[in-house]
Amino acid sequence: MDIRCRKTTCFYNNKYTCTAKEILVGSNMVCTTYKKTNKTEPDTSKTMFERAPEYAPQRDSKTLDIGCKAHCIFNKEGECIANGITVNAIAEKPYCMTFVTRS
Repeated sequence: MDIRCRKTTCFYNNKYTCTAKEILVGSNMVCTTYKKTNKTEPDTSKTMFERAPEYAPQRDSKTLDIGCKAHCIFNKEGECIANGITVNAIAEKPYCMTFVTRS
């Protein structure tokens, strides 16, 4: 499972890969596992057309539990069954960008 996180101010973020043992996406699609830190990651957006940012290797889904409370097609009995998720930083909150609403 590919877990990518653009919230570079999170304690668990290592080169855009989440290192938390468990992730919980709340009903409002916000990653509740987010833990703010004072570390400063380089702003790769300044050079994004010059070179690709360095990413940490993806993690095996067997070592990571992703809980989900959102009304999403990937939510199966409170567990995320997506092939991978991306968490982004929108309006200061770490939103799950993989979210697709159920009808």
